[in-house]
Amino acid sequence: MTLTLGDFISQLTSNFALLVTVILTLGVILVNGWTDAPNAIATCVSTRAMRPKSAIMMAAVFNFLGVLIMTMVNKTVAETIANMVDFGDNAHTSVVALCAALFAIVLWAVAAWAFGIPTSESHALIAGLSGAAIALQGGISGINGAEWMKVLYGLVFSAILGFASGFVIVRLIEKICKNMDRRKTNPVFQKAQIGGAAAMAFMHGAQDGQKFMGVFMLGAFLAKGENVTDFTIPIWLMVLCSVVMALGTSIGGYKIIKTVGMGMVKLDKYQGFAADAGAAFSLLISTLLGIPVSTTHTKTTSIMGVGASKRLSSVNWGFVKEMVAAWVLTFPGCGFVGFIMAKLFMMIF
Repeated sequence: MTLTLGDFISQLTSNFALLVTVILTLGVILVNGWTDAPNAIATCVSTRAMRPKSAIMMAAVFNFLGVLIMTMVNKTVAETIANMVDFGDNAHTSVVALCAALFAIVLWAVAAWAFGIPTSESHALIAGLSGAAIALQGGISGINGAEWMKVLYGLVFSAILGFASGFVIVRLIEKICKNMDRRKTNPVFQKAQIGGAAAMAFMHGAQDGQKFMGVFMLGAFLAKGENVTDFTIPIWLMVLCSVVMALGTSIGGYKIIKTVGMGMVKLDKYQGFAADAGAAFSLLISTLLGIPVSTTHTKTTSIMGVGASKRLSSVNWGFVKEMVAAWVLTFPGCGFVGFIMAKLFMMIF
């Protein structure tokens, strides 16, 4: 099942619940661009391979291409997110609970941005939806355990693969370029970093774009009183998602770019390329397997792998501990906020 633009506009003007759901979903996508998408271009900006404005424009283009191309190849990530929770058959209460979850995600993400902490929007999305579903159903019956397990697998899988990929790729580069003049290789890796950042932006669209489009489609169908588990994502929604995400990146991206690109490890250009290549590879494998993973999580573990390849002390482990603590806190923290918001919204509305 799909949703044409004409039908969507018609429903939007006549269904207030759908209007609120769409506004909140777009708000979450905007915040994702604000706090999550900058990770894709963090290393190429921090090593001065690209200027921030140029990098943001490139990220917008490749986010869209990632959404468009990878969704055509495999839309399992979107389906996993849409099917992960059960909001029931009551159109009113299910939409209210979904709106509460989205509101909780925005609150959590903005708070993280204010402190410059690159928390995972993917984890916040999953936690917020789960908390709201539990509040609505009065227990864990609102959670699809099989789909949720994919998230836990992805958490471990992306961390290991991201770290290992960054470590191995930077070691290979160092071995290949061992006897080369650094002054000659730097311009090459500066250009290569642009390609690596484009690949990261592409895979960010493939992963996070699918997640939020899955929520968008879920909200549209719930507002109509339909519980649809199989759907086709329309191109107009891909364009809308990409544009809003790019707008978010242009508004507040530099704070996260500074944290990810400069806070953990001081990177040379070839190391920045290795981090991007390792993270993009890890995201590609995860997407093809239909596993929803965090682009923030994958990118930062790849950077850690690059830093650790030289020596463990190259990594700012104090900063890493703070970031990991934020990741761990996201599931119970945002889940609890989603639960409370759902209870509050259902009492009010």
